[in-house]
Amino acid sequence: MLVIALPVVAFSPMFAMLLGYELPDNLVVTAISPVLGTVMFVWGGAPFLTGGLGEIKARQPGMMLLIALAISVAFVSSWGATLGLLDHQLDFWWELALLIVIMLLGHWIEMRSLAQASSALDSLAALLPDEAERLDADGSVVTVAPAELRLGDTVIVRPGGRLPADGEVIEGTADVDESMITGESVPVSRSTGDAVVAGTVATDSALRIRVTATGDDTALAGIQKLVTDAQNSSSRAQRIADRAAAWLFWFALGAAVITAIVWSLVGSPNDAIIRTITVLVIACPHALGLAIPLVVSIATERAAKAGVLVKDRLALESMRTVDTVLFDKTGTLTTGSPTVTHVLSSDTALDDGLLALAASAEADSEHPVARAIVAAAAERGLAVPRATNFRASTAVGVEATVDGRVIAVGGPRLLEQSSATALDATHGWSAHGTIVLHVLADGVPIGAIGLADAVRPESKQAVADLAARGVQVVMITGDAEAVAHSVAAELGIERVYAGVRPEDKSSTVRELQQEGRKVAMVGDGVNDAPALAQADVGIAIGAGTDVAIAAAGVILAGDDPRSVVSVIDLSKASYRKMTQNLWWAAGYNLLSVPLAAGVLAPIGFVLPMEVGALLMSLSTIVVALNAQLLRRIDLRPGHVQD
Repeated sequence: MLVIALPVVAFSPMFAMLLGYELPDNLVVTAISPVLGTVMFVWGGAPFLTGGLGEIKARQPGMMLLIALAISVAFVSSWGATLGLLDHQLDFWWELALLIVIMLLGHWIEMRSLAQASSALDSLAALLPDEAERLDADGSVVTVAPAELRLGDTVIVRPGGRLPADGEVIEGTADVDESMITGESVPVSRSTGDAVVAGTVATDSALRIRVTATGDDTALAGIQKLVTDAQNSSSRAQRIADRAAAWLFWFALGAAVITAIVWSLVGSPNDAIIRTITVLVIACPHALGLAIPLVVSIATERAAKAGVLVKDRLALESMRTVDTVLFDKTGTLTTGSPTVTHVLSSDTALDDGLLALAASAEADSEHPVARAIVAAAAERGLAVPRATNFRASTAVGVEATVDGRVIAVGGPRLLEQSSATALDATHGWSAHGTIVLHVLADGVPIGAIGLADAVRPESKQAVADLAARGVQVVMITGDAEAVAHSVAAELGIERVYAGVRPEDKSSTVRELQQEGRKVAMVGDGVNDAPALAQADVGIAIGAGTDVAIAAAGVILAGDDPRSVVSVIDLSKASYRKMTQNLWWAAGYNLLSVPLAAGVLAPIGFVLPMEVGALLMSLSTIVVALNAQLLRRIDLRPGHVQD
């Protein structure tokens, strides 16, 4: 479109007169601007003409109608001047071309910032496996698509396999990773009679499942519906540029009508036409079309360099009004994986030795708890002896021979099988939600290891920084009250929702909104997706699931919760620049339109069209330079400045 616009401007008689050069007097040169200008109006102006018609039908005049009015008046008056039906001063081909190019640039910048969201529903559907192994009545195993499963079918789920449907375990015991649904990091033991959910993973053993729900009746489908409902009902911040454009539309239209009436009474019909058309063309400043898109483009670029990805421009605008941030605990305020927090040996001097023995026994296990113990030993630089005869028993623990002794590591069932008693000191650990594993040597307890979902080092500062900005921090989790309040106390969070089921998280967001709060939800799991969509602003941890990322408007590429503070500060700084630019763009109108209408005509001054056009260009330059000041913002956590 720019390629077409250049000759339109260069061969426009008014533009040539403005810059003081002469055009050859021949039919070809004379026809360039009208012909190419018509192409620009029909082709380049189509989005604005269509959008303006839509705003008329909706009775909501805005930016599109203001642009459509300006380019239509410029087009009609330019053809009138070209054909000699109107005064030559009304040849606006060059202004029409520049107006369409600049507005298309702003529209393109805006649409690009709004068109980067992937489908949350597609991501949810991707949690289901492509195939399922169905066990038929004759004992044969048939590979089918999950959509072909029916109630009562029996399916086999291999170790590491994803469940194709909701069901009940009829054979086998396995630790099932339900983090994609519940958001909780530790796999849950599921055995005969237990319910299991589509999309979850059997981590260590095979299961046979009787299908109890398929299609729209599955828990996963329920989450899909919640996401859809929340997205459809979420309130979105009204675009401030559209509000300004609506006011300017009525201002321009009213000014044009008054101008036509007054000049018809005090001047000639030709003067009335010239002044009225000039008012309508000048009334659509280029700066208004760029005021918001330029700020958003620069703001999102600065955010991206700092690891904050803005998918939804309106989410960025809304973040400045947020007064409540609802954090999902697991994977957001905490690391989302078990970490060794306690090591207790019958002889405290041998704590490291106990951890080394446990790491040796767990070395061949792929269980998340085993990996945490091995990692803890490595962090302490411990020498881990080699184990032999490794055996794992689901929901019980592991056992291996280390230096001639049988070392076992496990939970309550291990103690039951060994007729052993838990160490007294571990009772207090359990009360705070710590996973307690006892270590036995030849059947005798020699110590215990406590593991918990560790709090991120940055979380406490994030909570403090938000509180300093007057933002209330609320924590939500599916964990028990004891675990939730222990983490909340450590972080200084006073309001906690514990034991919340996945399907109830979006209800919690609505509850906060009904209190009159503007809520930002921060989460990382599939179960967080409906709440992220329901919130005024959804913020997903980039290390989380694709579904959470798809449902959110803002994504933190890292896992530092302090970035939420950066988003708030960036939103406020961006809004300041938006309003400054809009005031400048609108201020140009408030000044130039009355002058173009001839309010100073009684003292001999009428704003020439050329001067009005130069003021248009100047306002665009000022808006662009002001938007560039956003690049000075430092978005590193703890260093946000304006």
